[in-house]
Amino acid sequence: MSFRGIEALTQVDAILCEDTRTSGVLMAAHGIKTKLIALHDHNEEARIPGLIAAMQGGARYALISDAGTPLVSDPGFRLTHAAIDAGLPVGGIPGANAAVMALTLSGLPPHPFLFSGFLPVKAGPRQSALTRLANAEAAGLAATLIFYEAPHRLAETLADAAAIFGPRPAAVCRELTKHFEEVVRDNLPNLAARYAATPPRGEITLVIGPATAEPASAETLDAALVAALAQLSLKDAVDAVTTATGLPRRQVYARALGLSRDT
Repeated sequence: MSFRGIEALTQVDAILCEDTRTSGVLMAAHGIKTKLIALHDHNEEARIPGLIAAMQGGARYALISDAGTPLVSDPGFRLTHAAIDAGLPVGGIPGANAAVMALTLSGLPPHPFLFSGFLPVKAGPRQSALTRLANAEAAGLAATLIFYEAPHRLAETLADAAAIFGPRPAAVCRELTKHFEEVVRDNLPNLAARYAATPPRGEITLVIGPATAEPASAETLDAALVAALAQLSLKDAVDAVTTATGLPRRQVYARALGLSRDT
């Protein structure tokens, strides 16, 4: 919390926050007595007309979220959009942001990067979303990928990513800027195995290294296929690995058959 942020929160008429109980702890720690108003996904749309009218009458509000930056996988976009449409001034005071912090600590190329927020909860849509990114990479996208993920879904997401992207370097960043901050760097298959055996706790940010133009080696192909075959059908695994590696489908299919027979 910056001095500027504390000053702003003490000078506004009210603070809009996801959960008044959570934000109340932060306010108490800094001696801030400003009124708190709950603004979250379930009531944001309904509150907008009254808030816009109040601001047009001279009221000033601060918008905060439970953790991180408002609008970045948090509430606030609809209100911000409405305020801009109404010609009201909108400003921001920087604070902690898990996506940027994870990118900084991951050891992976910092730019360009692509932040995709939370992946779909169900396996099928999640695999489709990751495959679309792999297809974009095949068409020329070369960016470090950043996702938020729930701790109980992390192992499944890592396994899906390993199946689609192969043994790419990645970092699992947990509880960033908090007391139990942790960053684990490894390749996707190893991270998938680690968190399948030991589920994590806390807020998770996943960073995956960008696609490379280097041709896949035999070891890379085998690792990608082993990870893919553990999660997908033979056909889907071949399709995913072919897209991720850029190798001829016939070569990938032949090697997948060989690995299937060996197991």
